[in-house]
Amino acid sequence: MSQPSATSPLFDLLREHRTGALVTLKKDGRPQLSNVSFAYDEPSRTIRISVTDDRAKTRNLRRDPRASFYVTTPDMGAYLVAEGEAELTPAAADPHDATVEELIEVYRAVAGEHPDWDEYRAAMVADRRLVVRLRVDRAYGWGRTQGATSGAVED
Repeated sequence: MSQPSATSPLFDLLREHRTGALVTLKKDGRPQLSNVSFAYDEPSRTIRISVTDDRAKTRNLRRDPRASFYVTTPDMGAYLVAEGEAELTPAAADPHDATVEELIEVYRAVAGEHPDWDEYRAAMVADRRLVVRLRVDRAYGWGRTQGATSGAVED
């Protein structure tokens, strides 16, 4: 297996897909998986996910920020597991706060333009949404055409 590089073809899975599974750790150490939509910021190697403040995944990350993220091709012919420590923004408290602005960036990267940004902003506050930022420090994966990779991510 080769040392992963952020330019590895397996990282195309993060660049090209918008759904994956976030893996956090429960109190007892067992994994808790959540299917999520995500945006990947290539320059910072950061996966960004919109979550609500009251969910198990959010509580898990506050207690233990270690997380993994799994993404695969529809035919399961390639996969990548990205690992790192998650950072959580504050929950949205005002329609124009920094968290809501970042949630808009994530939404645009995942789904494009929203038909009513004022409504979206209000919903983010009402839902107490925040952004999980997972910087990819380690990765492993395999692909039929990409080969295998494992280890700390090199820039």
